Amino acid sequence: MAGLVLAAGAGRRFGMPKALVRHRGSLFVEHAAAVLRAAGCHPVVVVLGASADRVRAEAGLAGAAVVDNPGWAGGMGSSLRVGLAELADSDAEAVVVLPVDTPGVTAAAVGRVAALSGPHALARATYHGEPGHPVLIGRARWAEVAEQATGDAGARPYLAAHGPLGVPCEDVAAGEDVDRPEDLPR
Repeated sequence: MAGLVLAAGAGRRFGMPKALVRHRGSLFVEHAAAVLRAAGCHPVVVVLGASADRVRAEAGLAGAAVVDNPGWAGGMGSSLRVGLAELADSDAEAVVVLPVDTPGVTAAAVGRVAALSGPHALARATYHGEPGHPVLIGRARWAEVAEQATGDAGARPYLAAHGPLGVPCEDVAAGEDVDRPEDLPR
């Protein structure tokens, strides 16, 4: 099972690319890739866009395949498409997708969702009944997910239409997105 970090955005609301946000001793992008690796994901693909050269220079991403999304300004959907395309030649039967701005997601949460891996899998972490990340997408679904991934919605339209299995994770992680500096977990 593969891991995919979506880390291409400029972080307009945050004031800087969230891939470069330092929190608890590491950059968000380093944390996300490390969480996926710790949960057993291989390969791990990191999609960059805004400030990609700076992220490459500052982030320790050894062991991850780092790819650029030239259309990153078009939203998360384009990064999802780039990441799935990068994984097309892998032997992964599924991918765990993790946005870079979810620093409360743990390897335990990823592992819990990833345990449902399979070519037709569709699952996502939930936190107190609310949908969150990571999201697990089976390989048989990648083409349709990529086709529907537009703008900042990413996989949301596909997930809404196909009802992923919810996997409660609030006991092992926090699923909040960090959109602004004041959203950072204490």
